[in-house]
Amino acid sequence: MEYKVLFTVFAAVFVAELGDKTQLATMLFAADKEVSKVTVFVGASMALIVASGIGVLAGSAISQYLSPKHLNYIAGIGFVGIGIWTLLRAQG
Repeated sequence: MEYKVLFTVFAAVFVAELGDKTQLATMLFAADKEVSKVTVFVGASMALIVASGIGVLAGSAISQYLSPKHLNYIAGIGFVGIGIWTLLRAQG
């Protein structure tokens, strides 16, 4: 196992997920006193696993047609675009 990649991916996903809509939705489900916290944890974990699996499969398929350099450019442009869109929405 490539531990450097493992810890890099863990750190990137962990930081990206902190305070996002997914975590807030999970907190809302867990706040219900009548709901099992274990069930909320398992459900949220399964959703993240499936979403990550889709990301891995999509990245693997796309990498057959585009170089990692081009994928990095596309991802960077996408993140900048989302950031600009978010800023514009906050002002309006």
